[in-house]
Amino acid sequence: MSKKPVDGVQENPGRLQQIRMVVKILRQTDPKALPIVVAAALGTLAVVVLIGLLVGQLWLFVPLALLAAFAVGVVLFGQLAQRAQYKVIAGQPGAAAAILNNMRGGWTVTEAVAGNRNLDMVHRAVGRPGVVLVSEGPRSRVGALLGAEKKRIARAAQQVPIYDIQVGDDEGQIPVDKLQRHLMKLPRNLTKPQVAELNGRLQALPRSMQMPKGPIPKGARMPRGPKPKTR
Repeated sequence: MSKKPVDGVQENPGRLQQIRMVVKILRQTDPKALPIVVAAALGTLAVVVLIGLLVGQLWLFVPLALLAAFAVGVVLFGQLAQRAQYKVIAGQPGAAAAILNNMRGGWTVTEAVAGNRNLDMVHRAVGRPGVVLVSEGPRSRVGALLGAEKKRIARAAQQVPIYDIQVGDDEGQIPVDKLQRHLMKLPRNLTKPQVAELNGRLQALPRSMQMPKGPIPKGARMPRGPKPKTR
């Protein structure tokens, strides 16, 4: 008997459905992506089979050719799919937070620790390098947000390195599709116990704002907070 989804709870899409979604995104963002994947897999298959013919052991190299072609296709498909997803979310508020939340390596991400009504925001990521503040928004506006947030957490962070990164398309900023690579190049300054202790100190700090998770549609603005009551 198949189980029905509980009312109000949306089931996670299955693996095949996820692949269909990724394929659809690839076709929309880069029509040449799938033909490139197929060509690379077939090319790998042909090369390995040819080697088998040359050495006179085709029976051994055919299975290897199939495995190699499959591996090349999967790896290339994953890289192109990731690039396509970056293109889809690029320019949307919250795009950098989406990248941070999908990073591996023991990062703890706190979204939108600072921001303004223009949806410029600063996210905090804590990991082996230390504290990384990642801003989203024009360079002319996010500098003040980064400076204020760095000053706010400096006492709790103590002597831990604090890095600030501006994500965007302005001069001196890092495009969202290169954010993950940039973070992976940072030096490992802390041990895992030190990262856990640092997280505890920073999590105790009060949040200055609350933001929805994930990319936010273009044109959205921060809601106005409640006006103070006058007596």
